[in-house]
Amino acid sequence: MTFELPNLPYDYDALSPYMSRETLEYHHDKHHQTYVTNTNTLLKGAGFENKKLEDIIKESFTTHPGLFNNVAQHYNHTFFWKGMQKGGGGIKIPQKLSRAIDSDLGGYAQFRRDFLQSAVGQFGSGWTWLILRDGQLEIMKTSNSENPLIYGVKPLLTVDVWEHSYYIDYRNARQKYLEAFIDNLINWDYVLEMYESI
Repeated sequence: MTFELPNLPYDYDALSPYMSRETLEYHHDKHHQTYVTNTNTLLKGAGFENKKLEDIIKESFTTHPGLFNNVAQHYNHTFFWKGMQKGGGGIKIPQKLSRAIDSDLGGYAQFRRDFLQSAVGQFGSGWTWLILRDGQLEIMKTSNSENPLIYGVKPLLTVDVWEHSYYIDYRNARQKYLEAFIDNLINWDYVLEMYESI
């Protein structure tokens, strides 16, 4: 099995001014491509032929750390790109998902505060996720390449808090980047699609 870098689901300028063309070219075309290239190299002879991406992630976590780091980053970044759109974010949330946020997370305002706090508080590199665990929405953060799959829960949304995801546009102002993501970039339709694909 050989993996390929997926195209972005929008033009490079589509997320401006919140995420620039330069950031997407650097982050997607360079960083993400490197994870794909490394994954394909490390897969050779590793015993994961013909396995799905999600299964490779789960099975390599404790057995092949180099492969895991790269294949998980490929998955995480693909998920990240799909979770954004032009004109997204804010309270433009499909009703079914909005009701779940109200019941499970205390409403949108509380979700925004908690998601932001989780992502700002991630020490070093990592990700913050909106997940589904036993039918309930939760916010979780993971370090480095880790993701919800290895913990047996379903990811619905993620934001990348590795410095390369925001340094060009925001320098070291992680909170400003995260506020822009929540308020202007989240693709709530994709989150709903993930929520309904149980």
